[in-house]
Amino acid sequence: MIDVLYFAWVRERIGVPREQVDTTAATVVDLVEELKAREPRYEAAFADLRALRVALDQELSDFDASLAGVREVAFFPPMTGG
Repeated sequence: MIDVLYFAWVRERIGVPREQVDTTAATVVDLVEELKAREPRYEAAFADLRALRVALDQELSDFDASLAGVREVAFFPPMTGG
């Protein structure tokens, strides 16, 4: 089981702030594909990965990163400072 957190408009499209996901995904991209296959709201949230960032156990990461040993995955839009 992996805790998956959604922030900002990702949370709004999916409709929940977090969930536990039972997954066999090896990488973040694999997890995204599993989520997108669930239902249209996930497909809409993950339609353009270039518009998203991901953190694994609260560390910024890449979508091709391994999920081995990961407990938490967070998806969010890029942040701007100011």
